[in-house]
Amino acid sequence: MTAVYRIRQGLRALFAFSQPVDDTQAAQYLSPPLMACFQSMRRSEQLHSLNVLRTVQAQGFTPDDLAVAALLHDVGKSRYAFPIWQKTLVVLVRAFAPGVFRHWSSGSETHWLHRPFVLSEQHPAWSADMVANAGGSAGAVWLIAHHADPADDWRDHPHADLLRRLQAADDLN
Repeated sequence: MTAVYRIRQGLRALFAFSQPVDDTQAAQYLSPPLMACFQSMRRSEQLHSLNVLRTVQAQGFTPDDLAVAALLHDVGKSRYAFPIWQKTLVVLVRAFAPGVFRHWSSGSETHWLHRPFVLSEQHPAWSADMVANAGGSAGAVWLIAHHADPADDWRDHPHADLLRRLQAADDLN
């Protein structure tokens, strides 16, 4: 992800408080328990997820599994507060000190310094667990669990095309 992308994303998150969340679009795809997951996310994450959904829809036919994954791929981040400065720190450390990133992201989520790194690394699995526990389909859960994986790792999987679409939409937003 480029610096321009991160700056744009940071500004969106910073000013998210001033934008209402119209969750009508989300309600078209989410059952009440899944909607509760969506509503547990920070406003900036809800807005991001709705933008990811719109981008996926603009790509063409959008299966329900892909729509649900677009809306809930980051719900695991709701486990802990994740302020913008911590997101920035994670991006910088991952880019300039990958060994430190690997060490801190494998640390304890209860340690104040490690928490943002663990959250960044573990949120796909946490998101998938939350969606599975709320009754999400196996396809949506798989897409969520693997949305941060290199797409080439899954090129032979039946959902590989959907995964690439989700990742492209996430990267744009």
